[in-house]
Amino acid sequence: MVKKIEIVGLGAGDLEQLPVGIYKKLLQAPLLFLRTKEHPVIPELEQEGLTYTSFDSIYEKYDQFESVYEEITRTLLSKAQTDVITYAVPGHPLVAERTVQLLLEYGPSEGVEIIIGGGQSFLDPLFASLKIDPVEGFQLLDGTALSASKLQVDQHIIISQVYDQFVASNVKLTLMEKLPDDYQVYIVTAAGSKQEHIEKLPLYELDRNVSINNLTSVYVPPVTEEQILLKNFSKLRAIIAELRGPNGCPWDKEQTHESLKRYLIEETYEVIDAIDNEDIDHLIEELGDVLLQVMLHAQIGEDEGYFSIDDVIEGLSAKMIRRHPHVFGNAHAANSEEVLINWQEIKKQEKTEASSSLLEGVSKSLPNLLRAYELQKKAAMVGFDWQEITPAVEKVKEELDEFVDELDGTTEGFIRAKKEFGDLLFAFVNVARFLKINPEEALNETNQKFTRRFQYIEDKVKASGRPFEDYTLEELDKYWDEAKLTGL
Repeated sequence: MVKKIEIVGLGAGDLEQLPVGIYKKLLQAPLLFLRTKEHPVIPELEQEGLTYTSFDSIYEKYDQFESVYEEITRTLLSKAQTDVITYAVPGHPLVAERTVQLLLEYGPSEGVEIIIGGGQSFLDPLFASLKIDPVEGFQLLDGTALSASKLQVDQHIIISQVYDQFVASNVKLTLMEKLPDDYQVYIVTAAGSKQEHIEKLPLYELDRNVSINNLTSVYVPPVTEEQILLKNFSKLRAIIAELRGPNGCPWDKEQTHESLKRYLIEETYEVIDAIDNEDIDHLIEELGDVLLQVMLHAQIGEDEGYFSIDDVIEGLSAKMIRRHPHVFGNAHAANSEEVLINWQEIKKQEKTEASSSLLEGVSKSLPNLLRAYELQKKAAMVGFDWQEITPAVEKVKEELDEFVDELDGTTEGFIRAKKEFGDLLFAFVNVARFLKINPEEALNETNQKFTRRFQYIEDKVKASGRPFEDYTLEELDKYWDEAKLTGL
């Protein structure tokens, strides 16, 4: 016996839209299953003697649609082992029907032939009812699995599978991530049939509509308003390209990778400052400035024919997947320490045998406190490190004594003291590393603390009406101590 399932579509509306061939197959099917009986053609076919088994009850068993579709698929494949069956779905079998895709995927391994028997998609009547031309670009998305990252708001968007208020609410919230709350959308039900209903409404009212059912789709017209499109990455890319284009900005067109280096450093420190000040609005702005630097470098690369932002994103995505096998593969990491060990091991494997030094990869452009920290980390990875903090602290004391010994007032002593001062800083960075203190962050916090306290002194001096020169160090120190007492 040939094991097979023939899948047919019930169309998008009433019986008048149903092709004659599908109509005959439904009435003549010896064993007919419906994904859902909630469809306009079913009551009319029942009057002509249609018999069937529907899967509506399965929807009540699960919280996730994927579980529903899995059970329907498994049930159909099991039945097909002994009977030739017909399976009917709304619309066309190959348009927005997850169970059909699962049957096509699982059928061959179960020895079941899957036959697509045809049907009318809801798309043609929907395009006609809305009077839109799909050649302008459109997206067909599943309302039960909608993601804001998939939305291309500059195209026609059709969201199917909007069965009920719960799905409509999720669709609304997802669309609101990209669109204003009052953006005008359309609810389209039973397009092209006698029961067709189209309603235009603001997005925030989408889940308040009581007419939503199995034949409902949501249509989102393309966005033309510039302000809304500013959230799109593609819009940012177009802006940067225009800035460096023939009619762009003279300054932007003159920039090179070399000339932009200092701006990237400056903007990075602005981000750190915003984080330290817990200023979210400032953080958003400064992260944007860092992104601007990335986009400018990528556009320069594209203009010169070497690389584009797509290459940057591809390389980053591949690296994140490769270096997180505990997330995207079969590796295991119980905590962040194990993650870092795995990360370093993978980095080591990525390096070619031609690498000249284990210290390769520590940028010379890093602030030197941070560079010392990274150099020491690299050396520690191969065992060039003390096993506890005590020798590291003793080394600081040793370097401090050597530094003091060179302070003899001579030129030669100054030269030697400068070298010892560097050694002292390097040794102290090693202590910070043992304590998991980032020396750059620690010094930055101290700089900010000094700034706050000194500004307190400035305010006090200004309020007194006396110039700084009139104050002794002892008097200024009193203001410093006051600042400390205030918590600055």
